[in-house]
Amino acid sequence: MAEALGASQEQLRCVVVTPEDTVVDQPARFVALPLYDGELGVAPLRQPLVGRLGYGQLRIRHDGRTDSYYVDGGFVEVADNVVSILTSRAVPAEKIDVEEVQQQLQAVAARKTTDAETTQQKHQAMRRLQAQLRVAQKGRTG
Repeated sequence: MAEALGASQEQLRCVVVTPEDTVVDQPARFVALPLYDGELGVAPLRQPLVGRLGYGQLRIRHDGRTDSYYVDGGFVEVADNVVSILTSRAVPAEKIDVEEVQQQLQAVAARKTTDAETTQQKHQAMRRLQAQLRVAQKGRTG
């Protein structure tokens, strides 16, 4: 079945899907992605798994280069040399508007909170925005 999908024993197929679009559908030598509780590296012939994504940097190595994306949670399935990623948002590192994200981070940091729930939401929003900045910086420097 993997052959029919374009994956071979030495190569993966990486598919990244958001509610709006298929962002990536390409062969890969290696995929690194943020899980909810750490980072996962996937090489060809990886045992099947299903995992919960965190937010952070997705790296796809292929053809001697590495593409970098910010992903915003979701799920990953690895089976038959196919890495299927379902996420609410996937943005190429080079398309992250650093100035806009910094402005959003300042606005969130200045937001007043009145209870534990809004404080938690504020901290989560700040962590997501900080992750976007890290992805933008790492994605542009390799």
